Amino acid sequence: MTRRSPIAAGVALAVIAALAFGATTPVVAWAGRGLGPFTTAALMYGGAALIALALRRRHADRGARLRRADRARLIAIAVVGAAVAPVLLAWGVQRAGATVTALLLNLEAAFTVLLARLWYRETIGPRVALALATMMAGGAAVIVPGAAWTAGAALGMAAVAGATLAWATDNALTRPLAEREPLDVVAAKASLGALCTTTVALVAGEPRPGVTAAAALLACGATGYGLSLVCYLRAQRAIGAARTASVFAVAPFLGAALAIATGDRTGDHWTAIAALLMGLGVWLHATEHHAHDHDHAAVTHDHLHRHDDGHHDHVHAPPIAGEHAHPHAHAAVSHSHEHALDLHHDHAHGVPGGSSPPPARPRRGRDRASPRDAGRPTRAPVPVRDADKH
Repeated sequence: MTRRSPIAAGVALAVIAALAFGATTPVVAWAGRGLGPFTTAALMYGGAALIALALRRRHADRGARLRRADRARLIAIAVVGAAVAPVLLAWGVQRAGATVTALLLNLEAAFTVLLARLWYRETIGPRVALALATMMAGGAAVIVPGAAWTAGAALGMAAVAGATLAWATDNALTRPLAEREPLDVVAAKASLGALCTTTVALVAGEPRPGVTAAAALLACGATGYGLSLVCYLRAQRAIGAARTASVFAVAPFLGAALAIATGDRTGDHWTAIAALLMGLGVWLHATEHHAHDHDHAAVTHDHLHRHDDGHHDHVHAPPIAGEHAHPHAHAAVSHSHEHALDLHHDHAHGVPGGSSPPPARPRRGRDRASPRDAGRPTRAPVPVRDADKH
C-alpha cells in the first residue's frame, strides 16, 4: 500500500486552519464595533478555550500530555498569542477596515518563516521560498493598488502589523510543543489569554457586549482560534513551522474576499490576480517532494504517532490502530524515503558544493533523548543530491 505523502497531509491541515481563521476577520470587524479591544480579545479566546476543553473531554487520552517543563513556554505563548496579538488586531481592524486588515495578516507568514529560520534553522528551499513569495505577492496585488492610505488608518495598520509579529512569535514559541496533544495546548493557551484580557477589560471599564455580538465573537473564537489552532499545530507537527505559516498565508486572502463580498470594498481585476497567486503558492506546497538518504540516532521519547508512517514498527498486544501516544524507543537506522520536517526528520542538510550550514541551536522544550545518546557526537549534515532538492 502506498504511504500517504506527509507533506500533502500537512498542507491540507494548514489549509483547513487557514480557512477557519480567514473567515473570522470580517466578523470580528462587525461584532467588535463599539466594544473595547480587550473585551473583543477575551471573547474570541474564551470561545477557543471552550471548544478545546469540550473536545478534550472526548479525546482525553489521545496525545502526549503537557509537562511541568512546558509551563513557562505556555505562559509566554498565552501572553503573546492570546492576549497581545488579538488585542492589537481588535483595535486595528476598527481603524484600518476588514479588507486591509485581512490582507496585512499575510505578514504573519513572512515573520514566522524568518523566525523559524533564525531560531530553529528550518531549511527553506527554493520551492518553499517561491511559494511564500507568490502568496505575499497575492496580498500585495490587492492592498497596494487600491488601499486608501489615510492618516486615520495608519495607526490601525501598524497595530495589525504588530499583531502579526506577535502571532509569528507565538508560532515559533509553540513549535517545540507540536508533539503535545493540540487540544491541551489550545485549552491552556486560550484559557490563560482570555483570563488576562478579561481582567484588563474589567479594570478598564470597557463596554459590555450585547448577546448577538458576544455570541458571534465566541463562535469566531471557537472556529477561527480554537479548531483552527488545533489544525495548525497538527500541520506544524507534519511539515514544520515555516511551511505551515507559508500555506496559512491563504487565510488573509479569504478574509479579504469575504470582506469585499459583504461590502467592505469593491473587488476588481487585482483580486482575481491575487487569487491566482495564492492558489499557486498552495499548489507549490501541496506538490512538494523531499527525499534523500538520512540517519536516525537511537532515541526514546513520547509523542503522538501511528504505525503506518515507516518509523513506528513496535508491536502492541493487543494491536492499536490509529494515532496514539506512549513512551517508545527507536533504534539507530539509515534509510531513504519521502519526509517532511517533523520530530523524526529535524536533521541538517549539507549545502551543495561541500560547505555546511551553521550548526543547529539547542532546541529547548523538545523530547529528551535516551540516556544511550549521552556523549553521542553530533551527526554530520546529510548531503542533498541534486535530484532530491525541492
